[in-house]
Amino acid sequence: MTEPAHSTTIAGWREWVALPSAGVPWIKAKLDTGARSSSVHAFDIEPLPAGADGVERVRFRLHPWQKSAADIVTVECPIHDRRMVRSSSGHAEERIVVLMDITLIGRTITTEMTLSNRDAMGFRMLIGRQALRQGFVVDPRRSFLGGRAPKPVRRQNRGAEPS
Repeated sequence: MTEPAHSTTIAGWREWVALPSAGVPWIKAKLDTGARSSSVHAFDIEPLPAGADGVERVRFRLHPWQKSAADIVTVECPIHDRRMVRSSSGHAEERIVVLMDITLIGRTITTEMTLSNRDAMGFRMLIGRQALRQGFVVDPRRSFLGGRAPKPVRRQNRGAEPS
């Protein structure tokens, strides 16, 4: 069933989300209304030459579990853009931007996602205003309104040794 365009979903300041096109069923994200764009932890970022269709692509890897290298996923997709992004610390860097589907509280949306090393950050993914504008309101007093990754899955991946 299609939701009306004016439908609003309330989300907590942190949520478990999925990246269905990347095959990632669980990744913990911070919903940040102070950030314009969304970002996902990516490493081994490798821009690929344009194919016969003239579209540049990028290949990158991500590991969805904080403090763990378990369940590494390799993703290849078209480059949507390259742009300068200023971090919360004020550092500006050029980042590759891709379009990614994210499932947040049972709703799948497509949003621009910058590729960045988020190893030092508290969350593997940040969801910014551009994505949230697609029908989400953030309640900063609440967390995980869409549910949590099952405990056996979270425990299995916590503290796994990097490969």
